[in-house]
Amino acid sequence: MNPAARNPAERNPADLNPADRNPPDEKPADRNPVYRNPADEILDIVDEHDRVVGRRPRGEAYALGLRHRCVFVQARDAAGRLFVHRRTATKLVFPSLYDLFVGGVVGAGESYDEAALREAEEELGVRGLPRPVFLFKFLYDDGAGKSWWSAVYEVRCELPVRPQAEEVQWYGFLSEEEVGRRLGEWEWVPDGLAAHERLRAFRAGD
Repeated sequence: MNPAARNPAERNPADLNPADRNPPDEKPADRNPVYRNPADEILDIVDEHDRVVGRRPRGEAYALGLRHRCVFVQARDAAGRLFVHRRTATKLVFPSLYDLFVGGVVGAGESYDEAALREAEEELGVRGLPRPVFLFKFLYDDGAGKSWWSAVYEVRCELPVRPQAEEVQWYGFLSEEEVGRRLGEWEWVPDGLAAHERLRAFRAGD
C-alpha cells in the first residue's frame, strides 16, 4: 500500500517515534494506584491528535463520551494460538462480549508501552511477561460517543495463565482456523474487531 494513502489515523511504527506514542504531556501519576471502583480510575483525556487536554475519572469519561487512550495486546502461546476470552458481566463497557485482545485503558500519566505490559500481565494473570511489541496506533470511534486512541501490540506468552476472575468469564487459546469460525458465531467487542481487522491489513502490508 502506498504510505501516502494510509488512513491518517493509523500510523506505522516506522513513522512513529517513542515520543509520539508516549508523550510526556503531564507529570506522571501513580503508575499503579488502587481503586475500589474501576470507574474512579483517573484517565488522560485527549484530542483528535492524541494530545492530552485534561484528566477525568474513567466513569465520567465513559458517561460523557470523552476521548481517552487504550491498549490492545494480541497474546499467543508457544504453539502460536491466540488467547481469546469472554468479558465478565460486570465490565463497564462491552460486558459479556468476547475479545481477541487483552488490554484496557491507559492511566493518567502512563505511557502506552507501560499500560500494555501492565494490562497484559493483569488480564493473563502472569508475571515476567516479555514486553509487548508495539505495532501501530489508530483512532477508534463508533460514531455514538465511544472514542479512544488505540495502540495495538503483540506478545508471546509461554507462562501458565491465570486470568482475573473479575475480568474474564471464560478463556482459551484458539487456532487461527478456530478463531475464523467463531468470528461469525460469537458476539465480539466492536473495538477489538476494529483492531483485529486493522491488524490483519497491517500484516498483509495493505
